[in-house]
Amino acid sequence: MSKAIQDLYPDSLAHCYGCGRNNPAGLHLKTYLEGDETVAHFTPESKYIAIPGVVYGGLIASLFDCHGTGSAAAFICKAENIPLDAPISVRCVTGSLKVDFKVFTPAGAELELRGKLRKIDGRKVWVDMTLTAGGRVRAVAEILAIRLKD
Repeated sequence: MSKAIQDLYPDSLAHCYGCGRNNPAGLHLKTYLEGDETVAHFTPESKYIAIPGVVYGGLIASLFDCHGTGSAAAFICKAENIPLDAPISVRCVTGSLKVDFKVFTPAGAELELRGKLRKIDGRKVWVDMTLTAGGRVRAVAEILAIRLKD
């Protein structure tokens, strides 16, 4: 996938703080479909710390939120054979998000988020995710994303 799923959202649905391209103050997270997984990379600025040297947990939850809903949209497109090279009408919102922090996430390191589809059931999509830094899993999450009606 050469374009991020978030870059395929229509302008009217691209204002999210975490991943919206139309939010100049946002984080601009980008999620890509790679085979049966999704991947995103993000390097937090120094302002996103909890204690010196450690990333703030709320940022990690925000990244999982946006990567999870983007992953859900990508997995729906894949399941429905919707091409991921032009604007799409598929958009998801968070129904629930559970984050488990395993070990501190170091500030200044590139973070990698990965998502795997667990299940699609109608408008509901479950995605399991990991966040790694320095080759070590720092947090895991699961999201229930809900597909918006067209």
